[in-house]
Amino acid sequence: MSIVKINVLTVPEEQRETLEKRFAARAGAVENSDGFEWFELLRPVEGTDTYLVYTRWRSEEDFQTWMSGRAQEAHGRGGAEGAGPGGAQGGAHGGGEGGGERPKPAATGATLWSFEVVQQAAPRTDGAPAE
Repeated sequence: MSIVKINVLTVPEEQRETLEKRFAARAGAVENSDGFEWFELLRPVEGTDTYLVYTRWRSEEDFQTWMSGRAQEAHGRGGAEGAGPGGAQGGAHGGGEGGGERPKPAATGATLWSFEVVQQAAPRTDGAPAE
């Protein structure tokens, strides 16, 4: 089964819009990667300043291959983008915003969580009642 990578980003309220715009500007950056299955940027609703960047991959190897490519890409552009699930560090730290000086990070902290998917469910599409 798949693996899940969740980047936990601490984002002060005044930086939320910046973070979300940076991720929107990077739309498509991970979707064509081999083994990529899913991405979600989760905004906190109440009681926390923590965003979650959720990505699902076919395997750890696919994720690591993508990360290696992201690191090479970042170094090739003078480190303007960091590496992380779904471009999480790039989204947090301003990757993809023109050349020149690197913008101020939107996130004040980041942690990467890793999980294996051991069970999953999806809505039935055949119209039959669930058993």
